[in-house]
Amino acid sequence: MKTCDHPFISAPHTTLFSLSLPLLLSLVAEPLTGLVDTAFISRLGAAPLAAVGIGTTALTGIFWAFNFLGIGTQTEIARALGSRDRERVKQISALALGLSLLIGTVLAGITFPLSSGISTLMGAGREIQELSVSYFKIRLSGAPAILITFAAFGILRGLQDMKTQLKIAVGINIINIILDPVLIFGLGPVPALGVAGAALASAASQWAGAGWAVFTIFTTSGFSKKVRLSDGVKLFKVGRDLFIRTGMLTLFLMLTTRTATLNGPDAGAAHQALRQFWIFTALFLDAYAVAGQSLVGYFTGTGQHAQVLRVARIVCLWSLVIGAVLSLSMILGQSLVERLIVPETAVDIFRPAWMIVCLFQPLNALAFGTDGIHWGTGDFPYLRNAMVLASLFGVTALYLMDVNTAHALTKIWIITGLWVGMRSSFGILRIWPGIGDSPFKN
Repeated sequence: MKTCDHPFISAPHTTLFSLSLPLLLSLVAEPLTGLVDTAFISRLGAAPLAAVGIGTTALTGIFWAFNFLGIGTQTEIARALGSRDRERVKQISALALGLSLLIGTVLAGITFPLSSGISTLMGAGREIQELSVSYFKIRLSGAPAILITFAAFGILRGLQDMKTQLKIAVGINIINIILDPVLIFGLGPVPALGVAGAALASAASQWAGAGWAVFTIFTTSGFSKKVRLSDGVKLFKVGRDLFIRTGMLTLFLMLTTRTATLNGPDAGAAHQALRQFWIFTALFLDAYAVAGQSLVGYFTGTGQHAQVLRVARIVCLWSLVIGAVLSLSMILGQSLVERLIVPETAVDIFRPAWMIVCLFQPLNALAFGTDGIHWGTGDFPYLRNAMVLASLFGVTALYLMDVNTAHALTKIWIITGLWVGMRSSFGILRIWPGIGDSPFKN
């Protein structure tokens, strides 16, 4: 076992918070910029806004399949840091960034000629088809930069350098906000490009951020010319597991939306309000999960099993506390949320479902926290299987329920709460007592 003087050992709670806060701020930066983007584009009219919505949704759906470049890289880098193997840090960094550039370039090349078909598949009518295709194609030029940023942020998080990720994330969004009005509406010699200008602003800011991230990693830890094929294979296996896991998660959430919509427009509107707020709370929970992943990976690398368990215990404790705070805050803020985002005709349907969402926040927080812990140990197949089982239950329950009954939306969110509860239970049982071939067993 390697000894270490990591600050978590003497100040665990402070260390967890110091890692989580920059992550939280960097996660919040993107949706805030998305709101600014929307404000600019909305001035052009409904058709341009719809075109950007189609393009953004399609790109998000494509890029999520490659989030393993960040998650898997973070775990490997954290382990290498813990074992004080600087050469391996350089090897994994070079491999992850090289793969990101390659995959991003191939992805853009394959997807570019399919742009029109993808736009049509997303429901683009004649009025917005041309605009959405233009936006999509220009944004594809930034595909390699986006994947490079995924990997670079994974490297930085693995090195527990959360502040640099925050600076880069904020920098990307500031550049985007500055370029948006110039390229969309024109300024001086720069012509007004409309939707194409919004896409160009996003692509340019992504490349600036990717370059910044790569330069930072190169100057702080460097890259190795010796990479191992086995590490690449390992990353793709992580990608396979995360692809299946995220696919099942997406399927379940899509079916909740479909089931709510079938109950009527008011139920659909109330469900959308609940879903958007639930996604917002996930930003807080994800920050602690990612911080926990880095700490678990680090102490796994040092061979300090007791500290790995200590990280797991503290992450779970704070997840429950944060979940309880979110729950109480949501209960107290119900009337404000109703006024801001719930149509008046949907309020009566919204209220009982909102209370269900409030009550399962601690379990939701625990599901996020244990996900991060198991990412840190590299237990990706287990997380995949847990999500498959929970989602199969959820999908079956949604399929069997009568969508035309009263309180259908409340039933949908009860099923969602049970789905979350299954995920958190699987996460806890893998740690205590350590079911199956758990890495938490001595």
